[in-house]
Amino acid sequence: MDDTEDSSSLFAAPPLDEQERMVEAILFATAEPLSTAELGARMPHGSDPAEAIRLLRRRYDGRGVTLCRVGDAWAMRTAADLGYLMQRETVETRKLSRAAIETLAIIAYHQPATRAEIEEIRGVSVSRGTIDQLLELEWIKFGRRRMTPGRPVTFVVTQQFLDHFGLEGARDLPGLQELRAAGLLESRPGLEGPGAPSPDGGDGDRDDTEPTLGQDELFDD
Repeated sequence: MDDTEDSSSLFAAPPLDEQERMVEAILFATAEPLSTAELGARMPHGSDPAEAIRLLRRRYDGRGVTLCRVGDAWAMRTAADLGYLMQRETVETRKLSRAAIETLAIIAYHQPATRAEIEEIRGVSVSRGTIDQLLELEWIKFGRRRMTPGRPVTFVVTQQFLDHFGLEGARDLPGLQELRAAGLLESRPGLEGPGAPSPDGGDGDRDDTEPTLGQDELFDD
């Protein structure tokens, strides 16, 4: 065997079944979802993580643990119909305010959304504290600035948000009736539109007591 043959065999990608095992091991040991690029960076040169994921997903189809897509990433998760087995009674120490829930819903359904657009839909100002709370939870993040006067920053939901609610992407968000049935949205005038809150001018919604800061005061380049 010449040096060329030795070199090609040394750097040959592992068989697909071995790559499948590698992806399985990585995802089982990782708490956060990983993209195919991140998986590929951990695997031997020449590996095909996308094909390994396809094979692994088929293998786990119908099992108690499944390979789920989370945005542009992948994670091993308990099958949705068995989630009740993992539940236990806990004391909830922190609840989202109605303002935070409505703000989160608007961003999820209308992303990318600027703060001004959120306020227009809700019909009231959005305090810095509400945005900060959602950023701290890592359920929203800054998106691209709009190419409009002032170049306002936009907000989008994060991969952590999708993972927390078991969603592959924004298209899997529940509808308006489902949100109301789950108690996440009140059945009151002013909340309308495609599954998201709409303008509400009622005084009772003004639970954001902090002064509203201008866009440029909140977000710097």
